[in-house]
Amino acid sequence: MGKIKKKGSSGQAKNFITRTQAVRKLQISLPDFRKLCIYKGIYPREPRNKKKASKTSTPSTTFYYTKDIQYLLHEPILSKFRDHKALAKKVARSLGRGEVGDAARLEKNGKPRISLDHIIKERYPTFVDALRDLDDALSLLFLFANLPSTSTVPPKTIALCQRLCLEFQHYLIVTHSLHKSFISIKGIYYQATIQGQDILWLVPHKFVQRVTGDVDFRIMGTFVEFYTTLLGFVNYRLYTSVGLVYPPRFDTKSDEQGGELGAITIDGQMLEGKEQNKDLTNGEAGREGTNGETTGNGTVQKIADDLGQRPEIAEETEQEPVENEPAADAMDEFEVQGEGADVLDQPRISDTKAGSLFAPYSFFLSRETPRQPLEFILKAFGCKRIGWDEVLGDGAFTHDMGDPSITHQVVDRPPRRL
Repeated sequence: MGKIKKKGSSGQAKNFITRTQAVRKLQISLPDFRKLCIYKGIYPREPRNKKKASKTSTPSTTFYYTKDIQYLLHEPILSKFRDHKALAKKVARSLGRGEVGDAARLEKNGKPRISLDHIIKERYPTFVDALRDLDDALSLLFLFANLPSTSTVPPKTIALCQRLCLEFQHYLIVTHSLHKSFISIKGIYYQATIQGQDILWLVPHKFVQRVTGDVDFRIMGTFVEFYTTLLGFVNYRLYTSVGLVYPPRFDTKSDEQGGELGAITIDGQMLEGKEQNKDLTNGEAGREGTNGETTGNGTVQKIADDLGQRPEIAEETEQEPVENEPAADAMDEFEVQGEGADVLDQPRISDTKAGSLFAPYSFFLSRETPRQPLEFILKAFGCKRIGWDEVLGDGAFTHDMGDPSITHQVVDRPPRRL
């Protein structure tokens, strides 16, 4: 006689676990379980048959993979959550005894700090993986950078989001990586290409935001905490890859006066002069750009050139010229194989002329125009001299509308009839 199988030991009942069972297995609270799942990138799953997967007569609503929960058992952050719980008990005990000073001291000095560095390295093994997941991160951080400070959105979080977003914008300005922009009712869409990856994000309009009570900012705050760590890593890698110093210098006084992009000063070897011959246009190594600069990939090309200049290698590589031989730097073309086949986008080298589109011009922004997006777009396409009215903030090239060096003026007023 065969062995009788125990119910729930195979099939969907074994592969799935309910949220209540997962919380009980990890021995943490439900809010901490939500945080841990957001940090680790674990989301609920939908089984084919909820009744079989729930192991009970009443089908549950939220399921997770059993392997994912088993994987969370070895997470070091679990110990930090338990330390938080132990600290809360100590604070409650001190308050019950009337020891307010001890409770404040415990809450200030004994609070454990959670580091997400190892999770970033774990979820994104390569830098390209981090760039591919940057769309949602930028959209959320730019959203929180424009929110007013409330009890649910602390000022420190808003200031951190603003600074990280400004640092990312400065990288796009220096490297001329911004390609497209589109304005809509939701906000302004931007698209940039960094190391061959297209990144699209949304920046809300500069209106007065009203924070409503139907939005759970605790969950959104958890995403912000993770995305700020991610963008910090990405900014560091982007800055160091082109020879910039990270973090850049930040002028608090200029930021308080509305300087924004002007409050950050970029330093680095690539900004010292053109003698380094580096091209900062989206990783096109070995190609001269508008500023005569190259990315770090130019080192590989330099080594290859040095090898080609060696006499013993040069003799071996000397061959008779072949007719109709394609150039070494020619781009591959994808031809259509038949009728009705998909037409593939042809690879093309990025146009370095766009980076200096507004370089010879000087712009003045009237006080009724949105200064922040216009300043960012103009600087991303090479403009070095942008002025605006004093009411728009600090950091302008000039506040005088009648400056003779101004070549273009941006206004949003009805035309006057002469």
